[in-house]
Amino acid sequence: MSETRLREEICRYGRSLFERGLTPGSSGNISLRLGDGGWLVTPTNASLGFLDPARISRLNAQGQLLSGDKPTKEIPLHTALYETRGSARAIVHLHSTHAVALTMLPEIDPRAALPPMTPYYLMRAGETALVPYHRPGDPAVADAIRGLSGRYSSVLLANHGPVVAGDSLEAAVFATEELEETAKLYLLLRNLNPRYLTPAQVEDLVKTFGLELPSHQDHEDHDHG
Repeated sequence: MSETRLREEICRYGRSLFERGLTPGSSGNISLRLGDGGWLVTPTNASLGFLDPARISRLNAQGQLLSGDKPTKEIPLHTALYETRGSARAIVHLHSTHAVALTMLPEIDPRAALPPMTPYYLMRAGETALVPYHRPGDPAVADAIRGLSGRYSSVLLANHGPVVAGDSLEAAVFATEELEETAKLYLLLRNLNPRYLTPAQVEDLVKTFGLELPSHQDHEDHDHG
């Protein structure tokens, strides 16, 4: 796909996310990794609902701005996820309400922020890590992401929002949406003792769809250790 088409895709998906209330105001950002190692990334203080393809920031492989507007201040966040997730070609970061709310609950496990509630959550988002709060744009958040060693494609930033990588922009957007809907389900069912997927049902999904879940990787590492 040409760079022109990729710029248009960023704008199209950004507008869709914005119009459905998944990231308000000028919050959230999207990046795409290009074949030369550089990126396209949404500019700082830009609303995802009103992006101009020509003004999207074009960075080289070293993260230097080549053209377009000044990029989002969340560049360290994107950089760390690309560095550790070799398969990542796109990253979506939103301030979606239910995912942010989830990060503030006291019982959340940082290694698995959500239980196995639905098959499509596991199939699209995998398992989700929760990293501690850092102010927006703080380079220290990159160290927190690197500390996950690329095991997670979906990460929640405490009191801030989700960051999700995919092997395409469509995959990253769909996974982000699935994460938001699963967080909503969790909040609706919290303290109601819902039935989650059983370990056997999760194992069936892993085997059938070739899922790479961190909890199962931990198990496999232990088995072969």
